[in-house]
Amino acid sequence: MGELLAGKTAVISGIANKWSLAYAIAESFSREGAELILTAPTEKLREGTEAITSHLKVTKTLVLDVCRDEDLDRFAESLKDMGRPIDALVHSLAFANRDDLSNPFVQTGRAGFLMAQDVSAYSLVAMARAVAPVMTNGGSITTLSYLGSIRVRPNYNVMGVAKASLEASVRYLANDLGPQAIRVNAISAGAVKTASARAVKDFSTMLEMTKERAPLRRITEPAEVGDAAVFLASHLGRGVTGNVMFVDSGMQLL
Repeated sequence: MGELLAGKTAVISGIANKWSLAYAIAESFSREGAELILTAPTEKLREGTEAITSHLKVTKTLVLDVCRDEDLDRFAESLKDMGRPIDALVHSLAFANRDDLSNPFVQTGRAGFLMAQDVSAYSLVAMARAVAPVMTNGGSITTLSYLGSIRVRPNYNVMGVAKASLEASVRYLANDLGPQAIRVNAISAGAVKTASARAVKDFSTMLEMTKERAPLRRITEPAEVGDAAVFLASHLGRGVTGNVMFVDSGMQLL
């Protein structure tokens, strides 16, 4: 069959380190022939991102703080200036204050609530708006969610509400962008040992519960998420939009 993403250019956000799901997706995309444009929130983090992805097919790494409208405008212009179509966007961004994760949801303050929504949900809308004009051949937008969007998960709290907003945004974006042949989907990944996941209190307990109760009796492997993202971005996923794909060893069944 050959490389599934040969000749395609993909924007990937959210690579913080080698344990990031975005990093696993970048590895899968690169293996399947995609040229990558990466984003990082600061110049310092851009250097780190470039260092750990030097072995991949990275064309450029752009500085993008999704909380700053001027950065988003500059990001959109940078993509236009490249003079090539963008075929895929991977949105792997989320943030909540640690206290808002560990405290009962009812205690969430206004600022913490809005911060989680801004970074974790609205940024998908903003990035989709920036990328859509250069998806001139159609394309795929994929974001990352978690089961806490539809079920109560201990110590997930404000992030669960943000992920619910994210998944609703996927559906509305899919409807808006479908006439441009742009598909929008989410991958609901199982609990994975990432740096951000460790901010969730008692995360190790969650991993052990997955090993004991998930139908596959194991935790999710980052490469599985990467390969699912390849499917969604490739011709194989051409009829899939507005969906949430579970890659979680079956935990959504419980």
